[in-house]
Amino acid sequence: MPGKKLVIVESPTKMKSIANYLGEGYEVLSSVGHIRDLVEPKNLPPELKKGSMGKFSVDVENGFEPYYVVSDSKKKTVAELKRALKGADELLLATDEDREGEAIAWHLLQELKPKVPVRRMVFHEITKDAILAAKDHTRELDTALVDAQETRRILDRLYGYEVSPVLWRKVGPGLSAGRVQSAATRLVVERERERLAFVAASYWDLTATFAESDAADATAFEARLVRLDGARVATGRDFDDAGRLKNDAVVLDEASARALASALRADTVPSTVAKVESKPYSRKPAAPFTTSTLQQEAARKLRFSARQTMSVAQSLYENGYITYMRTDSPSLSKQATDAARAQAVALYGADSIPSSPRVYKGKSKNAQEAHEAIRPSGDTFRTPSSLQSTLRGNDFKLYDLIWKRTVASQMADAKGKTATLTIAVGPTAADTAVAADAPEPASPRPGIANSTAEFSASGTVITFRGFLAAYEEGKDEERNADEGGKNAKLPPLEEGQVIALANLESKDHETSPPPRYTEASLVKRLEELGIGRPSTFASIISTIVDRGYVTPRGQALVPNWIAFSVVRLLEEHFTDLVQYDFTAEMEEDLDRIAGGDADRVDWLKGFYFGTDDYLGLRQIIDNLGDIDARRINSIPIADDITLRIGRYGPYLETPDTEGGPDATPRRVNIPAELAPDELTEAKARELVDAPVQGDLVLGLNPENGKQVVAKDGRFGPYVTELEPELEPEASVDPKTGEVTDAPKKKPAKKAAAPKPRTASLFKSMDLATIDLDTALRLLDLPRTVGEDPESGDAITAQNGRYGPYLKKGTDTRSLPSEDAIFDIDLPGALELYAQPKYGARRASSSLKEFEADPVSGKPIKVKDGRFGPYVTDGTTNATIPRGDTVEEITFERAAELLQIKRDKGPAKPRTTRASTAKKAPAKKKAPAKKAAPKKTTS
Repeated sequence: MPGKKLVIVESPTKMKSIANYLGEGYEVLSSVGHIRDLVEPKNLPPELKKGSMGKFSVDVENGFEPYYVVSDSKKKTVAELKRALKGADELLLATDEDREGEAIAWHLLQELKPKVPVRRMVFHEITKDAILAAKDHTRELDTALVDAQETRRILDRLYGYEVSPVLWRKVGPGLSAGRVQSAATRLVVERERERLAFVAASYWDLTATFAESDAADATAFEARLVRLDGARVATGRDFDDAGRLKNDAVVLDEASARALASALRADTVPSTVAKVESKPYSRKPAAPFTTSTLQQEAARKLRFSARQTMSVAQSLYENGYITYMRTDSPSLSKQATDAARAQAVALYGADSIPSSPRVYKGKSKNAQEAHEAIRPSGDTFRTPSSLQSTLRGNDFKLYDLIWKRTVASQMADAKGKTATLTIAVGPTAADTAVAADAPEPASPRPGIANSTAEFSASGTVITFRGFLAAYEEGKDEERNADEGGKNAKLPPLEEGQVIALANLESKDHETSPPPRYTEASLVKRLEELGIGRPSTFASIISTIVDRGYVTPRGQALVPNWIAFSVVRLLEEHFTDLVQYDFTAEMEEDLDRIAGGDADRVDWLKGFYFGTDDYLGLRQIIDNLGDIDARRINSIPIADDITLRIGRYGPYLETPDTEGGPDATPRRVNIPAELAPDELTEAKARELVDAPVQGDLVLGLNPENGKQVVAKDGRFGPYVTELEPELEPEASVDPKTGEVTDAPKKKPAKKAAAPKPRTASLFKSMDLATIDLDTALRLLDLPRTVGEDPESGDAITAQNGRYGPYLKKGTDTRSLPSEDAIFDIDLPGALELYAQPKYGARRASSSLKEFEADPVSGKPIKVKDGRFGPYVTDGTTNATIPRGDTVEEITFERAAELLQIKRDKGPAKPRTTRASTAKKAPAKKKAPAKKAAPKKTTS
């Protein structure tokens, strides 16, 4: 009797669907991502810590051999897979067909050591046909892809472990560097530098409203001033970032614009159609989604973050709604083009598609990873309307976007015509109409009020909507776009026709600085530069946000000052590593390794030890020399004002003019909400010159006579008591009998002064309105609520780092608000203590509930905890990271967060280093290590 076949996939979500499609005789289990990774160097066996492996867990002297271990959280998973394998007569590795998926499959082989035939099963959509086809068309493990993934992992370890410590010493603790994150951070910082250096230019223009005649039903349209006496009028695009005019265009100021408008409004001034141009209009649909374009479009149209887009797309893929969501390729299979064309015909008519299918080609050089574009799964697409009862919320929105883009990509061009009108207004308008094609004079005639102005308006009429019936691609915001007069609804006019000037308005404008990156535009720029890969864009942005280098404000990504220091240090001392071309070449080299055209060991040797063209990371680190940390963390704002980036944040430093030349420089904090480009010299002087806020004296404490003051400190407003200055003891001169305040003999050494009592203000309190009674109540905290009648222990109410709470011995209970510290009485406190600890809060904070976790088998819940929202299965708790919201959390994302938490393990391992080392798996063996079992057929 034949045994079962074991199928191992990456994600637990896929297991059920794939098992149903494969039927009996197959057991489907999940590895839940990677089962092994590089061990932390501190956890290496003692005998390996002294050699070249001890620094990175990579033997850089001997073929860059890595030392892998199974993480504690995956030991149970590996044990379950081994048990299942014992009863199987064949192993199918069905992880994703990309570098990471191939590496997971290889690690499974190395750890499970199967004695049965092994086949590599790959698919790009989770449908019955796709799964059955994948089962019958397997292949061998692609060791070149494994090499590429391993090279990338080792590269990131070498880069991070060598460069990050330099940042810790010279900029601040807890910082990190990475080959991709550092390049992305530099992009954001460079854009902010451009904004800092930007000088706005002012200009005026005129916008006119014209109509065929003075009739009430005449069609009116707007047009913008484009020429004055034949010379082009300047718009925002004619100025550079220094505010200088780039050409000989005429710049209108306020006086000339108003004078011209006043002159042109005169009843005797004619308005004549000088030129009518008509051109055919045709527009092609956008290509189907790649990972990058999906992230960009979801950001524009759905306001999704890159991480959120990938999380929702992962859910749609694993539940069989779309094809694989990590791809560089915009191409569609014949099955997909046929499905899209059939659906377009059914919904929009037979003329909505071209005579032959559209073919799209991508830029990816790595054919092994160039999957099909992201599209609805199957050979017949499910329309969004048919899934309204199945898909909800963000899942439905993203599927709808993918469906529309895919169908539209196979539809016909949109067609129409574009008309452009030139209207001459002024004393010689009729002459201008006749000589509209005459050469432009170099400059306008003197006397602007007597000039002839030419206005332009354009309008596009769509005669055949084509793909626009299904979908239109979004656009990023254009800088200094002058859209006046475009896409107006124009009446049929003829050259030489006199029309009426209905209204004329002069407007002032100011050029705008380069727009900050959004997630969409940063992803687009990274892709253009060849930095990163589709699967990494979301994690790149998440990393630079989580590290504190960048802060999202609305859609914009604003760099923090710490990022300026980090980028400056890298630019000056690790120049090659943050060069965009150098980083992109790394990606191309990894593609060459993945394609089998380059050797991983040779490449790593060149990167780390150097080549003829590149110094090498090791030599760069060894020859850094002295790095002036103070200079790296300083940015001159003015001759007497310097921005310093300190351990506790940025501040302005300026000489203390009142304290003399030897006085300590003054330090002025920078408001947290002030973006870097807003810190101009004028703003810096405003901050420096602002009067120093003195202490607010509230009165005397009647119990001890000490003065109570309110202050605004680094960590917020607070109240404190001031210790009175000690009066010198009186003494009598024995010779003269004179009484003096100064003691005659040296006083004994004083004891340390008592630390004054302080208390932070509640969040509901205002420093400007705090009174003495409230301050005294704060200083007297913790407040004794009463005694527990059973134990006799005092119950106190107080404020802590994580909020207000009650304390009885070592037992605590959270209070609902800070005000409850003063309001709660003994019965209320006893009632709280009568409830299970956190019981009431936890019962009410279950914000979402999901099905059982695939690892623990327990239901997953989203709760609101003391430290913010988190996901839990009752055993493992995982904080919801910044960038995710409770509303966005799906079952897949919740399970992923729990698994990440398990992978990290406990904060303080109970085992010693030695015992941990003993449990580490054996070191990975030489190149033969990756030889896959021979392909067999069932």
